[in-house]
Amino acid sequence: MEWNDAFMSLLRDAVARYHERPQTSAHNFFLPAEVQLLADMGYTPEEMHAYVQDYAVLGDPSPSTILLIAAARRTFFLTAQRGISGNAKPVRANDLPPADDDFQGIPYLPRIIRKAEAKLHGTLDAGLMYYDDQDRTFLREHGNIHPADFLYLAWTAHGDKQKMVKAVLNAIKTAADAAAPENRSAAPQPPAPQATVAPVQSELKLD
Repeated sequence: MEWNDAFMSLLRDAVARYHERPQTSAHNFFLPAEVQLLADMGYTPEEMHAYVQDYAVLGDPSPSTILLIAAARRTFFLTAQRGISGNAKPVRANDLPPADDDFQGIPYLPRIIRKAEAKLHGTLDAGLMYYDDQDRTFLREHGNIHPADFLYLAWTAHGDKQKMVKAVLNAIKTAADAAAPENRSAAPQPPAPQATVAPVQSELKLD
């Protein structure tokens, strides 16, 4: 079984298990084989449990989004970290910038950047979740950026915050430009003038 299929099978089983035993602690929630699968991709049981819980209770993030987020972490773990997590100090809530901090007038951006970097490195504290409710709101309202794309962006930016700001601003502009034709088409249009000359015969042939 490919790792993504095994991961999706784990997710389905875990969601069903959560509905049966929602009070089970994250530490004791997963089976030994599931813990090993998660470890092989740089994940902890507590990290995965947060996504299981949110999907089981809220239906968000979706299973495919959970998979893509995991894929970003797995790729970084196996390539940049060569499959070794190390013993770096966990990034806790007090280490994150306040939610109202901003970069170039964009509140919350410093906080989600720090969370994304910690998620990639596997150092986000077990009590924190990348792409929680606040993260979802921010990304959807700032260009509808996919959380996995934001992780890859944090990876390729190599700590350059200006690159992150530029990418978010570009996403916002792209989303606004995409919505503009819909807004124009929704407005009342004047009636088209009647043709005063004979129509030109098209040379386009379909046969």
